[in-house]
Amino acid sequence: MIAGRHTNGGRSMKYEGVKWVWFDLDDTLIDFHANSRLANAIIYREAGLDRYYATPEQWIEAYEGHNRLLWDRYSRGEITQGFLRVDRFATPLSPRWAGSREDLEAFCWRLDREYLDRLAEQTVMIDGAVEQLSRLRAHYNIGVLSNGFKEVQHRKLENTGLAPLVDLVVLSDDVGFNKPDLRIFAHAMKRAGEMDPQAHLMIGDNLAADVGGAVRVGWRAIHFDRTQPGLRWRGSHIAIANLKLLEGLL
Repeated sequence: MIAGRHTNGGRSMKYEGVKWVWFDLDDTLIDFHANSRLANAIIYREAGLDRYYATPEQWIEAYEGHNRLLWDRYSRGEITQGFLRVDRFATPLSPRWAGSREDLEAFCWRLDREYLDRLAEQTVMIDGAVEQLSRLRAHYNIGVLSNGFKEVQHRKLENTGLAPLVDLVVLSDDVGFNKPDLRIFAHAMKRAGEMDPQAHLMIGDNLAADVGGAVRVGWRAIHFDRTQPGLRWRGSHIAIANLKLLEGLL
């Protein structure tokens, strides 16, 4: 049931009966794009990627375009994590690589480790993330439900100071399937000890993985969509442009 201050043509939009509020991590609480660019700029210098791309901006543009496509495929279960982690570097580098494919893949595995290490060190946050988690934790259990890699997600939570504000972390790496697979949401309910889907609310930036999966399993859902202003009712879910708007919903 939704009731409260915000309305949509007489339909009130404040969530009732929610016990667990789940957040996606990257680009919902932590500014993944900003942190990824910082990490890529560092490995550009440290790994000598100026041999292949004239500027860090050119490298980052090539990396991001391909990485985005790979993550879409990974979320749909079309590729493995290992393929994603190598190919996001290998494909942008391969047209400019003079050595063997074997050497390229070895170099890309090294880049992957260095990139993840540097990524975990970055601490740019989404505006309002700490404030809203602190406020919500006084009234709800807080969970993180993420498709990110386990060796880096926990470090991000620690380095950004979010870890003490989170009661439970569920990662696709730990359960073997990604959002929007309904099994990861079912696993989260079991871990939380609350099997009523309506007691769970998912907040995330990915419409298909976060919102689509949550709605299909019976959870409530909020789409964190910074591309459109304000707060909008979308039928199956609510969309918000900034985290402060949660104050009128929870």
